[in-house]
Order: sequence, then C-alpha cells, then structure tokens
Amino acid sequence: MESFVGQDKKEEKIVARKKSIWVLFGILLISAWVLGSVSQTEAETLATAQPKSLLIEDLTWTELRDAIVAGKTTAIYYAGSTEQNGPGLVLGKHNFLAHYIAQRIAEELGNALVYPIMPYAPNGDPIKKTTMNMRFPGTVDIPPEVFGAVARGVALSAMAAGFKNMVLMGDHGGGQQALKKVAEELNAEWSLKGFHVYYIPDLYFKEKEQMREYLTKHQIPYDEHAGTDDTAEVMFIDHDNRWVRKDKLALDDGKTGVIGDPTKATKELGKMFIDLKINNAVTQIRSLVGEGK
Repeated sequence: MESFVGQDKKEEKIVARKKSIWVLFGILLISAWVLGSVSQTEAETLATAQPKSLLIEDLTWTELRDAIVAGKTTAIYYAGSTEQNGPGLVLGKHNFLAHYIAQRIAEELGNALVYPIMPYAPNGDPIKKTTMNMRFPGTVDIPPEVFGAVARGVALSAMAAGFKNMVLMGDHGGGQQALKKVAEELNAEWSLKGFHVYYIPDLYFKEKEQMREYLTKHQIPYDEHAGTDDTAEVMFIDHDNRWVRKDKLALDDGKTGVIGDPTKATKELGKMFIDLKINNAVTQIRSLVGEGK
C-alpha cells in the first residue's frame, strides 16, 4: 500500500512540474507578443510622425509638432533675393535655387525642416541707385538691419516651435554679414538655454571659391553675377524651361547687368555647382551642431 501511495505522489509532482512548465511557456509567449506589439506600435507612431514634406509651409501645426518630437530638431533659414540677372535669367533666380537647395540640405541632414524662403535681400539704395542691380527694373532692396531683423524673428519663432538648432544661410552676397551677426547674437543669448543659431558661410563663399577655381582652370570668364555659375545652376533645376531665356544669353558688355559669360552655362555645370553648395553646407552644419558651439 505504501509503495502505491509513494508512486501516486511522484506522479502528482511530475504533473505539477509539467503544468508549471506550460504556464511559464505561456507567459513567455504572451510577453513576446506584447513586446512585439509595442515595438510595432512605436515604429508605426514614428513613421506617422515623419512629415510628408520638408517644408514647414506644407505642414499643419500638429504635423510640425510631431515631426520635431520625432527628431526633426534643426530648422533651416535660407535667404534668396529678387534682383536683375541680365536679359537671359529671371529675377527670382536666387529664390528658386534657395527653395531647391534648402530641401536637398534637409534631406542630407535627415533631421531638418525648411522655413519659407526669404525672397528679398540687401541690394543697394533704391533712391540713389548706388549699385548695379538697382539700376535695372525688378531689383528689390531690403536694408541690412531689416533683413537681419527678419532672420532674428524667424529664428526665435523656430525656438518657440521647439527646434533645438537654427541654421542661417543666403544664396545672395548681400546680407551675409547681417546673417552672421544675428547668429552670433542669438547664440550668445540662447545657447546655454539649449537653443543654438549658426551662420553657414561655406554654402556661399566656399562654393564661390571652388567655382572660380574651376572656371579659371577651364578658361571660362570670371563669374560675378548672372554668368556661367548662376545660369548653369538655374538651368539644372529649370525642368519646365521657365527661367532661362537661352536666346538672350549674352557676354558681359557693361550694359546688361551681367558680369561673366552665361553662354558657357550647362546643366552639367549647374549640377556640379549646386552639389558643391549642398556638400559645403551639410559638412559645416554637422560640424557646428556636433560641436555645439
């Protein structure tokens, strides 16, 4: 009798052990399912937060908020200009280039969104017409102090929106010093509080050096305004042939507002010059943001 009782107890222990194993196995399966569901939910949430456009003007305020939370923490402020560019190139040259290049920079950075392009820049006294550009119809002047004030207002608005960094750059020579001053002042005021503003001169000045070196090497006339460089860049982005009047491109004669030779412009050169701008800007932005200066 005792042997049968002992055997029954052994069998009960075996059954109990098996039940424990199955219960543990069930818990592991449920845990794996729950974790998998959470990960999938997080991934879906992150994907949903990624904006459909890199231009904040295309987003609602909730889409912008979610994009910033999801990692779009750098804002790009890119100034263009409305000005004469000779008889063969439209007045909005800088603005069209800025709109295209800013988005390309944001794509390369991966964590940036673009504020609306500033379409005006310092171009000289419109009353006295002290500069070449102001002597031709269509050029718009914004005094440097006003130009800087706009950049400052946009930067502070980006901070209010939740961005951690704002980068300032310009496609036009006028206003570069104003952007630099704004960046220095705002960075001194806000960097210790977690908001940084950086001026990106390499987009403009470094590309100009690289472009001039290339033109000199290939015996193409020096390009200062609406010449090979500007015209080629617009050709590259002008897919609908709206912005370049190829039949009116002519050498600089001192009367047309052109300094350089737009007749040497090609789409291939335009791509090269634009890529230089993008690479220069992205490299400098990553360096400055990474160092947190």
